[in-house]
Amino acid sequence: MHYLLPLTRWMLRFIYNLALCVLLPFALFKLHKTGGQVLAERWRERLGWGESLQLARVVWLHAASVGEVMLAKPLIQELKSCHQDMTILLTTTTVTGAEQAASLGNLVIHRSAPLDCPSMVRRFLERTRPQALLVIETERWLNYMLACQQHSVPVVVVNGRLSPRSFRRYQYFRSFFRLWAEPLSKLLVQHEDDAQRFAALGVAADKMVITGSIKFDITFPPNVQAGGETLRASWGKRPVWIAASTHKGEDEQVLQAFRQVLSSVPDALLMLVPRHPQRFDAVAALCTSEFVTVRRSSGVDVTPDTQVYLGDTMGELPLMLAAADVAFVGGSLVEIGGHNLLEPAALGKPCLSGPHYFNFADITRQLVAQGGAQVVQDAQELAALVSDLLQNEAKRAQMGKAANAVVLANRGALQKTLQELEPFLS
Repeated sequence: MHYLLPLTRWMLRFIYNLALCVLLPFALFKLHKTGGQVLAERWRERLGWGESLQLARVVWLHAASVGEVMLAKPLIQELKSCHQDMTILLTTTTVTGAEQAASLGNLVIHRSAPLDCPSMVRRFLERTRPQALLVIETERWLNYMLACQQHSVPVVVVNGRLSPRSFRRYQYFRSFFRLWAEPLSKLLVQHEDDAQRFAALGVAADKMVITGSIKFDITFPPNVQAGGETLRASWGKRPVWIAASTHKGEDEQVLQAFRQVLSSVPDALLMLVPRHPQRFDAVAALCTSEFVTVRRSSGVDVTPDTQVYLGDTMGELPLMLAAADVAFVGGSLVEIGGHNLLEPAALGKPCLSGPHYFNFADITRQLVAQGGAQVVQDAQELAALVSDLLQNEAKRAQMGKAANAVVLANRGALQKTLQELEPFLS
């Protein structure tokens, strides 16, 4: 394998920032085209020109998108509970992340994350003066790290993970990766295999702590389970399965599987929830071309004739999972790497995944090993397994109980994380 030749720190920064200068116009154009109303109104924040914070104790928490914000929510709640005088400045990159951040209300001050250009990050730090930066999971922006190092701001990665695919990619850019890792104060990783991959790329062992995944500490308020049961009751006793967080090229496979499911379970109802809101209309057109479809956003009730219930609203996935008998989690029939199975598992649902689950390999393997999840290779296998489960209540109950047991057995990462963060927050 051929790696980049060793380069000086100055040369690495020059190459990285030169690439940023070339790409910046395209990034700004993309923000203009796809950023939505939220980012369109707050574009100055992307340049580091957000309102100054005249506050004594600010902790900057960066969570790129909706998944990271949801993951960070229990951490934010615990931090505010333990440090009531602390201001949590939450930055996000995507529209969906910003919308999810808004649901946190007064727990945080939200900003759009500055672009990773030296002047913009420096300006952001000078206007917010955080005492620490907490990065959720996978974001690896070089100038964030270097600017924090220059301003003596400790950086801690929380719930860190490094998939095999990302590891292989970073092997070609070890010098850049080491430059990114150098300012790290602490790297709190989910699992031993993550730690091994980080170590192979040059992260010092004394900077890493295996905390487990705070995803396992997921909890839902009582109204989620109750709301799911109410929603389900309004549909009668028909079998219901959900395909959650699906991607382009995957919806077609799910609908192909659904055709086969209907041949053996004709009264089955499919809840289809695309991952990205900009695809809602396209997926709706795909569904209505063949199936009787109701969009959640329309407010129209599901009738006995309804075949597909399209989840085209934000923030209601837990409610829909709670209303389902069986949960397939997307991003896994296409090479996205899968999404988190722990939400349906925490709700006691049988979990299904496609073969491409490398982003959540450890979690998926645990669930499969304990009988709480199964992996299907294609649409045909998905159809066969869904049909079997929808007609076998005892098997569904057994899988759901096993899935929930895995979640309960792995809880505790949140408290370990809080303990490791305390020296940087006091």
